[in-house]
Amino acid sequence: MGWQARIATGRRILRVGLTLLLAAAAWGHEIPTEVLARAVGRARGQTFQLVMRVPLDSMRDAEVPEFGPGYLDIERLAPQLPALATQWVVPFVEFYENGEKRPARLAATQISLPSDGSLASVDLAVEHVASGLPANSEHLVWDQVQFDILLEFAIDSAQSDFMIRPRLAHLGDRVTAVLSFELPGGVIRSYQLAGDAQPVPLDPRWSQAAWRFVRLGFLHILDGSDHLLFLLCLVVPLRRLKPLALIVTAFTLAHSVTLIASALGLAPDAQWFPPFVELLIAVSIVYMALENIVGASRRRVVMAFGFGLVHGFGFSFVLRETLQFAGSHLLTSLVAFNVGVEIGQLAVLLALVPALSGLFRWVAPERLGAILVSAFAAHHAWHWSLERWAVVALYDLQWIPLLLAGLGCAALAASGKALVRGVPSLRQDGFLSGVFRRRSARPVSSGGGGDRR
Repeated sequence: MGWQARIATGRRILRVGLTLLLAAAAWGHEIPTEVLARAVGRARGQTFQLVMRVPLDSMRDAEVPEFGPGYLDIERLAPQLPALATQWVVPFVEFYENGEKRPARLAATQISLPSDGSLASVDLAVEHVASGLPANSEHLVWDQVQFDILLEFAIDSAQSDFMIRPRLAHLGDRVTAVLSFELPGGVIRSYQLAGDAQPVPLDPRWSQAAWRFVRLGFLHILDGSDHLLFLLCLVVPLRRLKPLALIVTAFTLAHSVTLIASALGLAPDAQWFPPFVELLIAVSIVYMALENIVGASRRRVVMAFGFGLVHGFGFSFVLRETLQFAGSHLLTSLVAFNVGVEIGQLAVLLALVPALSGLFRWVAPERLGAILVSAFAAHHAWHWSLERWAVVALYDLQWIPLLLAGLGCAALAASGKALVRGVPSLRQDGFLSGVFRRRSARPVSSGGGGDRR
């Protein structure tokens, strides 16, 4: 074999070796896409017991001993379980009593099948974790088993205020923690948290629930681009205090009704309903923007109330996911969320009104500026409408196209009437007056092209 052939062979061997090394590294460091962590806990005497269950394959870089065709060697794995728990779980579970952080003590570990039902109660979970590990004869596969961990926290009293924060986002790309706690008196509180959530009170006081939901409502308004765009369309033609106050009050009353009704379970719970509401919200923005372009209607208060009913359902979809944090203060949380929404709306309006006034004074005339801003809103909302219609169409509901067609005809009719009224107003407010003046100022030719009386 010549030296060139030897070099080529060496290169091939090197490429194969690098490929195997990269594959092994990728296997060892692979991050799970979806991780479900579950936990049950309770306070008893001077101890709070918490049993956590996470997938064993979320313990990345762990040397998992196997035997046979890939079965988990539990006898060899057993000495590693406390170290795995200490590295991946124990430091990331924060527990607070009356606002003070309590250190965790690792009491026991266990290997379980996903079908194990011991997390149905704290007693069963503690008994299961404290029992012996499964035998190798059960032939368990390492990436199909669960890792159970019993944590204990020293507390002063079972009647204290407890908070927990499971910071488990490092276990996977998307981590969901489902927590269930047994409170004194047998009351069960359940929570579903995503990623590294904020500390959650196990039995929140009314003030804690109120503050959480006020903040949630406020942030939801600031984070909801469709609601902000609708508020923009409301403010553009009416920036005086009295008419603006009437319209905002009508919108607030309307969305408060549907928000509370939906949170209490009085709204449809079909799968098509949330995307349908999102579609109507986008359509409402298109309608209001077009009306601003052709001329504001005198029935704007009525329309603000009608569209407010739709937006209230949109608010409720966020609220449904967070009512788990209300504890026993459901009504307080509903009112607090609505207060947060109103505070957010007022903050947005306080920023929009002077911003639009400055725009119309220094950048563009009022009528032209209103048309440009409304056209921007209509453009974005129209694209949202198309995207959301594609989702609604998947449900193949025969009546939805008929309803949208009826709404479209009503919108066209209203826009036509508004356009008839709007053209004279455009001429009067100066937007078209320059055009008309230029036309009337043209010299009349002597060739018979003048006005004919």
